[in-house]
Amino acid sequence: MTTTEATGPAPAPRYTEDRLDALRLLGDELADATVAELFARGEAGRFNTLMRWFATAGQDLPEGLPDVARDYLEATAMPPSWVDWGEMERARLFFIDNNVHISTALSFASMPACYVVPHVAKLLSATHSLDYPSRRMAETGQFTVYLMQPGAFEAGSRFIPAAQKVRLLHAAIRHHLGRDDRWDVPALGVPICQEDMIGGQMMFSIQVLDALHRLGIHMSNEGADAYFYAWRVVGAMLGIDLAHMPADLAQARAFSDLYMARHMGPSPEGVRLTRQLVDLYEEVVPGTLFDPVVPAMIRFLVGNTAADWLDVPRSRTWDTAVRMAPAVLGVLETIEDRSPFGAWALDRLGHYTTVFELSALTRGRVMQYAIPEELKGEYGVTSAKARLDRWTPPPVTPERATGG
Repeated sequence: MTTTEATGPAPAPRYTEDRLDALRLLGDELADATVAELFARGEAGRFNTLMRWFATAGQDLPEGLPDVARDYLEATAMPPSWVDWGEMERARLFFIDNNVHISTALSFASMPACYVVPHVAKLLSATHSLDYPSRRMAETGQFTVYLMQPGAFEAGSRFIPAAQKVRLLHAAIRHHLGRDDRWDVPALGVPICQEDMIGGQMMFSIQVLDALHRLGIHMSNEGADAYFYAWRVVGAMLGIDLAHMPADLAQARAFSDLYMARHMGPSPEGVRLTRQLVDLYEEVVPGTLFDPVVPAMIRFLVGNTAADWLDVPRSRTWDTAVRMAPAVLGVLETIEDRSPFGAWALDRLGHYTTVFELSALTRGRVMQYAIPEELKGEYGVTSAKARLDRWTPPPVTPERATGG
């Protein structure tokens, strides 16, 4: 057993341009080797068919599974040995307490943040399935709900198989783009490289927390730390090297600031993906009266510069109205704090809102996270918030503080 496995991951070193440049050349050795052999042997299609029947942790692996796939699934069947289960439970309670707000942040902050990184938008646009943004959002929402269920890492849960499949999905994308010579590695790095995997981890962790803070959501330091920790565990299970992964929110701020400063900018792919996202949620929201809320919320959460790069429509009326969201949410949270019944009712409302949104996106189906064979063009527990220990974002990295 290594020291990291025995005592937990060591703190990541200071992030620099040179270090992130090196991370752009690294993929995921285990998953990449598995996918390469599956395709070399012509076994990817059979693997996908069998994987449709493998959906819960502890389930016997299907008969006829290729040996290389069986080895991979057995090697990745357990969470990291260093996981603090008390911290994971705190993360679950944090999610329950803020589920509808987290869904809002994922939809209107995290996804646009992906689109404002041109090479990430280009990669997303390179896969056929992502021409349908409902699938991308459904997969993201379903994955997060699996993670935050009680017993997510126990026999019978759906999270671990989902993580195993997502990791292979990423490796398959690297395989196809590299094989088809459709990706400029010297200019763009390895597709879904270690830097971009960590960047994605930041978009789903600290940037979600930033969005909640912007919305005026009260979060304790304990809750914010636990939520970030959960995505740290997820990152390790998706193939991020612990030696490079931020160890805490302060390091996450340093990485996130440097990553976005290095890469963010306008692109036609980012504009197209954002338009698809806006159209999707305008379809989900009944009627048309509140359609302008969607672009207004994106603009509020990502800022005007990024929103302009993504060609997010402006609306003087709705852009102004959305700025009132923190005040409205503050009133609701005051009700939640002062009334046990109010807290229960709001948590139930958040739960059912999240379920409705996910149901609308999935259309009642389970997302399978299959390996692409080609690339085409109840919760029920509440948690009190600690008002005297309110989380605030780590300060902007000093050398980035003067940026727009």
